[in-house]
Amino acid sequence: MKIAISGKGGVGKTTLTALLAQVWADAGRDVLAVDADPAPCLAGALGFPSSLVDGLKPIAEMDALIEERTGAKPGTVGGFFTLNPRVDDLPDRFSISHRGVRLLQMGGVDTGGSGCICPESAMLKTLFTHLLFRKDEVLLLDMYAGVEHLGRATVDFVDALLIVVEPTRRSLGTARQIKQLASDIGLKRMWIVGNKVRDDDEAAFIRAESPGLPLLGVLPADMGVQEADRLSIPVYDHVPALRTAARIMASQLEKEIS
Repeated sequence: MKIAISGKGGVGKTTLTALLAQVWADAGRDVLAVDADPAPCLAGALGFPSSLVDGLKPIAEMDALIEERTGAKPGTVGGFFTLNPRVDDLPDRFSISHRGVRLLQMGGVDTGGSGCICPESAMLKTLFTHLLFRKDEVLLLDMYAGVEHLGRATVDFVDALLIVVEPTRRSLGTARQIKQLASDIGLKRMWIVGNKVRDDDEAAFIRAESPGLPLLGVLPADMGVQEADRLSIPVYDHVPALRTAARIMASQLEKEIS
């Protein structure tokens, strides 16, 4: 199962990714969670101990590895380098594991424009494609706002795109843009997930203003999320209401895409 999670910055993509990852890990599934945000914070949401996180580095920042695999130094544009470098060993070599969840940080490339062709970009795109072709595991992609990591060559291997929203018009406006971008590359199975929802009126607002997408579920607003972050413990453990909601959504997803 391959699930991409997107949405406007700050809406709770990482929270949802962490919750779903732990739900499936506790169910005995092989889970790989990928932090594809340039400012990675999924490790904290999952409660990875600092002793493990200190040794984790985003693939995009591994200059020596990128040069070794592509034949060009990171930061260079143009010239000759390998567009499909070897990446099959990277998920196992550079991921860390905790409580049944393996975590890989991809990082981002500051290209100054989506059309840039550079060694870092070639490495990340090839790795992303490889991850989507892996079998027999739950892959959760905590993505930067948008769908820039996805492309027409890989879209058939994404089982679902979840767009996280808050009960605000700006958040739902971003969801509308993401839906359009995803539709442009052929993604068809998309759901929205409401986060920080305080009551039935806010849930109804999300349904009414949805960009034509079904609502998979909602995560209730709870100050325990901020408290969990301060205490450096997983939201999954600290906020039972969110854990329950995530279990329901995971079950629904399995029914929808099986």
